[in-house]
Amino acid sequence: MTQMLKYVLQDVLRARFVLFYWFFMMAVTTLLFQIDSDPAKVVISLLNVILLVVPLVCIVFTTIHYFNSYEFILLLMAQPIARRQVFLSQYVGVASSLGLAFLAGVGLPSLAFGGISQILPLLNIGLFITFTFVSLGFLASSPTRDKAKAIGIALLFWIYFALIYDGLVLWVIYAFNDYPLEVPTLILTSLNPLDLGRIVMLLTMDISALMGYTGAFFKEFFGNLTGEVFSMILLSIWVIWPLWVALHRFKNNDL
Repeated sequence: MTQMLKYVLQDVLRARFVLFYWFFMMAVTTLLFQIDSDPAKVVISLLNVILLVVPLVCIVFTTIHYFNSYEFILLLMAQPIARRQVFLSQYVGVASSLGLAFLAGVGLPSLAFGGISQILPLLNIGLFITFTFVSLGFLASSPTRDKAKAIGIALLFWIYFALIYDGLVLWVIYAFNDYPLEVPTLILTSLNPLDLGRIVMLLTMDISALMGYTGAFFKEFFGNLTGEVFSMILLSIWVIWPLWVALHRFKNNDL
């Protein structure tokens, strides 16, 4: 598996898209620090960029890479190598490459401008989002041999989590505003990794007032050690379950 992982890493890191992604994140971070020297304001602006750009880049690149590497995967499958090792080497290679590009793109300018301590929680959330949407990318790719169909599924994942889901939550809050909605809103938030990451980040910065009337409840729950552990467990589940389903399909599909 080590040799396969080494090849995947080299293949991904040679891709111009990953270099462009690193340069884009570094340029955006540098620009925001030049516009405003307050690291807290930079974090809020970066959070909005990350919640839109990082999931889209990760899920689309993962899907395209999977099908571009399909012949190599078939070649490996002809060898006495377990499918699980082939699949996990692909995942680790893609996830680590995109994660490294994200860390370098955001972390290096933050270090240069002296805002790395405020950026660290954002880097943590960004890595979880990266790993989650790489998992969703493999989940979109594993059931089909049609590249266009897989990219369509991947884009639907992104549109749902980044755009549609918030609208559905707002509709629920508006439709049932006569009832106590703190617990249902917490459950709904847990069903979207982007919303969960946003809330954890805002609470880390102690600006829960930006989340409306439910902010106090989230601060009470997430603002202590139990809430932090619970949120990290939820984010880890969002990384693991799509990967597990994709691995199961990959192992049982007729390639």
